[in-house]
Amino acid sequence: MAGPNDNKARIMLDQKVPDFSLPATGGQTFSLAAQAGKAVVVYFYPKDSTPGCTTEAQQFRDLHAEFLAAGAVVAGISRDSLKSHENFKAKQELPFPLLSDADETVCNLFGVMKMKNMYGKQVRGVERSTFVIDRDGVLRREWRGVKVPDHAREVLDFVKTL
Repeated sequence: MAGPNDNKARIMLDQKVPDFSLPATGGQTFSLAAQAGKAVVVYFYPKDSTPGCTTEAQQFRDLHAEFLAAGAVVAGISRDSLKSHENFKAKQELPFPLLSDADETVCNLFGVMKMKNMYGKQVRGVERSTFVIDRDGVLRREWRGVKVPDHAREVLDFVKTL
């Protein structure tokens, strides 16, 4: 079942990603333009402190030094508040920013809002997805409907090819 925003124009592979900025943990604002010259890994996840999202964040955390060595920055995005993000980041000791997309602007840009079944009800939520943007701001790879095991390692392996 398609939601109202599922068919909006979104970024396609090998296209330049329009600049975006979102409030981030640590009182910062994360903007894509400020990352020029680095590869950017943005991963969208449904909710802070839930089992799958926690495991995914831990995997990106554990490989973070390798992402940095490969010239990439990592950022996690969900619709959670900054307060929720700060708690999640502190509890999991995440070395990368979490971005709050409460109004779904960037979620819609990447087309990650989907209708999902939760406890037998249709709910609109974030589809777990990861995107790699190259040093020139071009979308080079996307993973949608991500299964968490070994996902961060797969993303890292791709980043190393850029």
